[in-house]
Amino acid sequence: MAGGISYAKLIGAGALVTILASCGGGKSAKDAPLDQYTAKQIYQRGEYELNVRHKAKDAAHYFSEAERLYPYSQWAKRAIIMEAYAYHASKQYEKSRGAAQRYLDFYPADDDAAYAQYLLALSYYDQIDEVGRDQGLTFQALQALRDVIEKYPDSNYAKSAMLKFDLAFDHLAAKEMEIGRYYLKRQNYTAAINRFRTVVENYQTTEQTPEALERLVEAYLALGLDNEAQTAGAILGYNFQSSPFYKEAYAKLKGHGLEAKPKGKGWLREVYRQMIQGKWL
Repeated sequence: MAGGISYAKLIGAGALVTILASCGGGKSAKDAPLDQYTAKQIYQRGEYELNVRHKAKDAAHYFSEAERLYPYSQWAKRAIIMEAYAYHASKQYEKSRGAAQRYLDFYPADDDAAYAQYLLALSYYDQIDEVGRDQGLTFQALQALRDVIEKYPDSNYAKSAMLKFDLAFDHLAAKEMEIGRYYLKRQNYTAAINRFRTVVENYQTTEQTPEALERLVEAYLALGLDNEAQTAGAILGYNFQSSPFYKEAYAKLKGHGLEAKPKGKGWLREVYRQMIQGKWL
């Protein structure tokens, strides 16, 4: 069950019997006639579906009905946040996002507003691996996670949001690396360099940076741009000397009779100067 939701608890066995009888017993969620029952009964049936039967989709139906039939009740308020959770648990992310946003619109100052914002962010974040090369959802996840961190810094969800923000950020860099490696393998060095440069300039705090610098050494050497290759190697050696990517870059430079040291001008030399001045990270 979702952390931080104090009212989402298993109900007693006796109460369950009553609720199951009144809500239609073994009937499916679609068949249960609900308009003659109280908001509390409908809400508690949702809890039963979620906690006992582990049917998140059916639970979302009951929470949604509690909100629809009794929109101004205290149970409706509880139902909206639980509806968002149940939709998320059943991977109905758009519906989860809609319920979470509705909660934020209606109850922006409520104790569970932070959790609603976190669920909204998760509705983007948990789809990141499903979007292929389309990174739109990743950017939306980053923005929504940032909202959790900035709007609710003292909440129980801020720390988790920060961790997921870093992972999503790394995901964007990894996609750039994937495309860059594709171009490098096909000897399209200019296109590859553009991707690796994006990582070095825009995602330098991610785990992808050492490899991006090593790939830059490789690509620049292939183009005969020795100054750039040496500068990339110098940055790599200064920040990631223990990395296996530095050892590979060093060997490639040595194979061309070159050293890992800043040379010439250009964007990499500027990065090197910024790094020496303490602005690299």
